[in-house]
Amino acid sequence: MFEARFQTFDDRTEPAAAPARVAALRAELKRRGLDGLIVPHADRQQNEYLPASEERLAWLTGFSGSAGVAVVLADRGVLFVDGRYLLQAREQVDAALFVIEHLIERPPETWIEENLAAGTKLGYDPWLHTVAGAERLAKAAEAAGATLVAVESNPVDIIWSDRPAPPLGPVVLHDLRFAGEDASAKLTRVAAEVAKARADALTVSDPQAVAWAFNIRGSDVAHTPLPLAFALVPKQGRPALYVDGRKLTNTVRDRLEELADVREPAALESDLATLGSAGHIVRLDQATAADALARTITAAGGKLSRGSDPIALMKAVKNAVEIEGARAAHRRDGAAVARFLAWFDREAPRGNLTEIDAVAALESFRRETGLLKDVSFPTIAGSGPNGAIVHYRVTHASNRRINPGELFLVDSGGQYEDGTTDITRTVVVGTPSSEMRERFTRVLKGHIAIARSVFPDGTTGAQLDSFARQYLWAAGLDFDHGTGHGVGSYLSVHEGPARISKLGTTPLKRGMILSNEPGYYRRSAYGIRIENLVLVIAAPPSPGGEKELNALETLTLAPIDRRLIEQSLLTNEERDWLDAYHARVGATLAPLVDADTRAWLEAATRPLQR
Repeated sequence: MFEARFQTFDDRTEPAAAPARVAALRAELKRRGLDGLIVPHADRQQNEYLPASEERLAWLTGFSGSAGVAVVLADRGVLFVDGRYLLQAREQVDAALFVIEHLIERPPETWIEENLAAGTKLGYDPWLHTVAGAERLAKAAEAAGATLVAVESNPVDIIWSDRPAPPLGPVVLHDLRFAGEDASAKLTRVAAEVAKARADALTVSDPQAVAWAFNIRGSDVAHTPLPLAFALVPKQGRPALYVDGRKLTNTVRDRLEELADVREPAALESDLATLGSAGHIVRLDQATAADALARTITAAGGKLSRGSDPIALMKAVKNAVEIEGARAAHRRDGAAVARFLAWFDREAPRGNLTEIDAVAALESFRRETGLLKDVSFPTIAGSGPNGAIVHYRVTHASNRRINPGELFLVDSGGQYEDGTTDITRTVVVGTPSSEMRERFTRVLKGHIAIARSVFPDGTTGAQLDSFARQYLWAAGLDFDHGTGHGVGSYLSVHEGPARISKLGTTPLKRGMILSNEPGYYRRSAYGIRIENLVLVIAAPPSPGGEKELNALETLTLAPIDRRLIEQSLLTNEERDWLDAYHARVGATLAPLVDADTRAWLEAATRPLQR
């Protein structure tokens, strides 16, 4: 029997406790003279996945998704989530306590401006909001005649009597054979960018950026090898790394002290105040820097330089070692996924498998590689109607049997020291309906359009996004999430700044790794998503062309379910792409799998009939 070691199936929230917790929060707000509080899904560094000690939104509301904001007033509450989580939020959250709103279409700022009464004092924790985010909230409150009030301590923390302790995962060194560049060289490059930005120092608030720049990894955040730490990088002189000393062995501390002054996290505010009192210009990352950091600098007389952290783009463009590591990780991971898909095809038609069985099996196949450090996120394994919940996470309560005639969507990934993987496959158990085949094929056509795209250097993800949607749009269909996100190198599976989405304004650079994952979701029926990771590479020059061109190399290796393809909807070029992809999958993975899987793989990757 398979088992999962890196993920659990317990319901991490307690929706039944929400009424008492909201009542306690309202009492605490009244005691402080506040009329309401904004509760975001956030920690001090704007991580997507949070340590248990930072899951305030989940603890208060019962909503466990990775993107959301609640506003709690004395007489009502509202929860904002994006399109991925609308169905999940409605199932998890007490409708008598919170109205559900769309985070993008009607954001909190709009709601605040339209709903706050004049004179309302709305509290916020400046450590949990970016500078720009706090400014938008303050402007919205002012427009309503209300006031945004910074709290010195978070009211939720006061009433959260059994709050877990902060994580203390050990910091480990990320070997040069995986990193591809020495940390001292990276920090020199960062310092040069700080000077170019005409700043005196850079506050590194994104723990992914800290991990990349210092070539360290950790385990403070589930499924992402991050140490929670800050850094200061001056344009001249030694950097400073702010990390809890209990996470450091003597060996790791000695190595880090060769690069920087190693200080306790509490020293960051005093060091920023010192910079401020000297009138220095401090660069803050607009994506992750807390409003509290800006307030500390300006209160001491310093100046802010607001913009992107230069490390974000450096990190997103992988070097040659990281690229080869990614290819190796995807070959290894592809073999594990192929073993799983072959096993699933044998077992699922018998009608005995559950979603949890599938998650445990897939993780087990990855662990058997001997190199898996963790899964890169909790596996999404949705059968039938659960597949329509974009970020569904199976629990013992929601677990359902996988039945014949259903689609099964499985979105998963692995963390290996040489690379991070993320793959989604949608497979059928038994015979699919004609509608399933038609809509799967439209999703596939969009996936192929992205994979085959050739574009001038400087093209953004927003310019490519509609390639994936065009065939769904033609049928009056769409999907409510981006087409792709950046992926780190043994870091976060969701990495900025580049993405393929309507909001993706960062130019795609050679060396970036992104996902290609269009989908379609029919509520209460089924979900479809096809996801591969792709690498931005140079395209062959076009005869007579005037611009340098880029293309995408598909890294992910696993069959796409041929049984779900309506071949009459494919063009010859699309058939050629799929056949070539499957030929590469078969040739690459066959030597890496057992005989039974090899036989299944041969059938799963055979060319389409012409």
